[in-house]
Amino acid sequence: MRVDLKTLTAGTRLVGVKAKLGRKTYEDELEKLQIELVRLQQWVKQSGAKICVLFEGRDAAGKGGVIKAIMERVNPRVFRVIALPPPTEREKSQLYVQRYLPHLPAAGEVVVFDRSWYNRAGVERVMGFCTEEQATKFLASVGGVERAMVESGIILLKYWLEVSPEEQTRRIEARIDDPKKVWKLSPMDVLSYERWYDYSRARDAMFEASDTGWAPWFVAQSDDKKRARLNIISHLLSKVPYERIKVDKVKLPKRQKAGDYVEPDQPLHRIPELF
Repeated sequence: MRVDLKTLTAGTRLVGVKAKLGRKTYEDELEKLQIELVRLQQWVKQSGAKICVLFEGRDAAGKGGVIKAIMERVNPRVFRVIALPPPTEREKSQLYVQRYLPHLPAAGEVVVFDRSWYNRAGVERVMGFCTEEQATKFLASVGGVERAMVESGIILLKYWLEVSPEEQTRRIEARIDDPKKVWKLSPMDVLSYERWYDYSRARDAMFEASDTGWAPWFVAQSDDKKRARLNIISHLLSKVPYERIKVDKVKLPKRQKAGDYVEPDQPLHRIPELF
């Protein structure tokens, strides 16, 4: 039986046949949401809340852009991004989720996973880095692990970014010749590009096993990256019961007088002023 995917419908900005969002509208809306993220941050620090946000999805679906938009105005000591490298030989011998557990949020933290333990259900399964038995066992157990997280007080939000085959191709081709983006194109991206439907089957099996009442999946169509970012951030804010914390306005004190301090005649090496 296929699971009905929870399509992300935050606010009134739905991705579909609508015209792409203009830059000015996007920037105005993003600024409002980023102000709310700062307010969320203040509440998290004061309340001791623990928030864990996972971003999964197709290659080139826009996960990095969403995370960048979230992180742009917040404190990286409160909001932490976790993007783990491939496991070491020692980590391969551990319980699969074990290397992710030390990165889960403590009180007063928001942890954002740029890909997560669901690597086992996706790229590892499709590309043969784990056996079918290992993938099946992972899917059978992950719901219990996430229940334990939620019961410990973690607010767990799982997002899947979906992109059309045509848009994925356009974005990947754009990375090939762009020196600012070529780092985004890994050898694994190239190898996995042709396996669209293998990834579709793996995604469907992942949703079937792990779309639970305590940790549901939320799906965003991301062919329009700007709309997807606004939708996801709006939705994230709506899923956390934060309150606006009153913050006293800062008043700068008078700066001390120089007294006998004199600037040195020989400053340290200065960089060339080229602009």
